[in-house]
Amino acid sequence: MGSKYTKRYSEEYKRDAVELVRSSGRTVTDVARELGISSESLRGWVKKARAAQTGPTTAAQQGGGDRDEELKRLRKLTAEQAKTIEILKKATAFFAKESDR
Repeated sequence: MGSKYTKRYSEEYKRDAVELVRSSGRTVTDVARELGISSESLRGWVKKARAAQTGPTTAAQQGGGDRDEELKRLRKLTAEQAKTIEILKKATAFFAKESDR
């Protein structure tokens, strides 16, 4: 179920638009503006065409997005652990003072 604003383009139209980007030497944004389509749509078509041209990639080669997500997850985990360590240091100092009394 697409949005009522979503436009559907034929495969032939997409191929022609991608070829125009490749052959003209202009930016994706310029070509998209000329054709009256979303630059993000055209950028996706170009990316898909490049992937199809180079053939299938391995998961390791394609996993740039997966690596970014994993890196984000690990950074969040590191920040949480740093907060936990800080709390434990303060608790240790507090109980050390209490035991001296």
